[in-house]
Amino acid sequence: MTRSHRNHTQPSRRTIISGGAVAALAVATGTATAGAATAAQGATWPTEFPLPDGFLPEGIAIGRKPYAYMGSRANGAVYRTDLRTGRGEVFYEGAAGTVAVGLKLDDDGLLYVAGNTGVARVIDTRSGKPVATYQLTEAAGHFINDVALLGDRAWFTDSRDNALYGVPRGRKGEVRTLRLGGDWVQTPDVINANGIVGTPDGRGLIVVSSSPGKLYRVHLKTGHATEITLVGAANVVNGDGLLRVGRTLYVVQNRLNLISVFDLDARAATATLRRTITDPRFDVPTTAARWGERLYLVNARFTSPQEPGTTFNAVAVRL
Repeated sequence: MTRSHRNHTQPSRRTIISGGAVAALAVATGTATAGAATAAQGATWPTEFPLPDGFLPEGIAIGRKPYAYMGSRANGAVYRTDLRTGRGEVFYEGAAGTVAVGLKLDDDGLLYVAGNTGVARVIDTRSGKPVATYQLTEAAGHFINDVALLGDRAWFTDSRDNALYGVPRGRKGEVRTLRLGGDWVQTPDVINANGIVGTPDGRGLIVVSSSPGKLYRVHLKTGHATEITLVGAANVVNGDGLLRVGRTLYVVQNRLNLISVFDLDARAATATLRRTITDPRFDVPTTAARWGERLYLVNARFTSPQEPGTTFNAVAVRL
C-alpha cells in the first residue's frame, strides 16, 4: 500500500484551472508574447554557469522567472542560479542521506522534488523551506527519479518499479499509485521509467524507459501504456529528461551527449525525429528546462569521478 505523510506546514491552496481550451488560449496570447520578449532580452545572458564542486547535479527546473533550480544527488540540496548573470547560491541546504534528482516548479512557487529513495518533497521557493514530504515507497528497491505536473497532481516515476505516483498539487489529498500495464516492459536491474511529461492534449503522460530506450503514452485512469512509434530513430536509449513544447518533444540522451527532437502527432501515437542537438560542452547532460529560446541542461558527468572536488556546471543551447 502507498503511504502518505505530510509535515505540519501545508502548501498554500491553489486554484486549479483545467481544460485544453484555457491552456491553448494562454499559449496563444501572453505566453507567446513573453517568449519573444525574453528571447531578445536573454541574447547576452551567459550560456554556461558553474555549480558548487561535488554538487552532483541531475535535475533542473525553471518557472516564470529567470531562475534555474538544480538538485544535488550528494545531499538533497537545491541550488538557484540567476540566468541573467550566471550567479547562484544554495537556497535549500538539504541533509545528509537525502537526494534531489528530478525537479518541477509550479506556478505557485512550490518546487516538487524526486528524492530517489522512495521520497518526494515539496519546497516553497519563496521561503526555501520544505512544506511537505511524501514517502511514496519503501527505500530499498525503488528509485523515485523524475516528476511532471499535470492537472491536480505531480506525477513521479519509479525507475525500479512499474508504477507512477500522483502527489496532490498544493492541496490535501492522498497519493495515487498508477500501475503501468499494456505495452510496458519492466526490465530488472536497469533504469526503466525515467523522464516524464504530459501529452499535448493534457489527457495523459509520456514516459521514457531508458533501457532499452522506448517512449510510452500512459492513460491516466488505467495506467495502460502504449508504445509510441518512433520514425527516423531506432530507439531513445539512455533517454533521461523529457521536455515538451507544444507537439515538439525533446529527449535528453545522457551518455550519448545528445538531445533528440521529435515531432508528435495529435494523439502522441507517433514521434518523428526532426533533428538532434549536441554541443562540445555536453558532459552527460541529464535533464533540460526552457527559458525563452534556450534549453538549459545540467551536466551530471556520470563518466567522471563523483567526488567532493569534481567540478560541475550547466549549459544553454538554442531550441
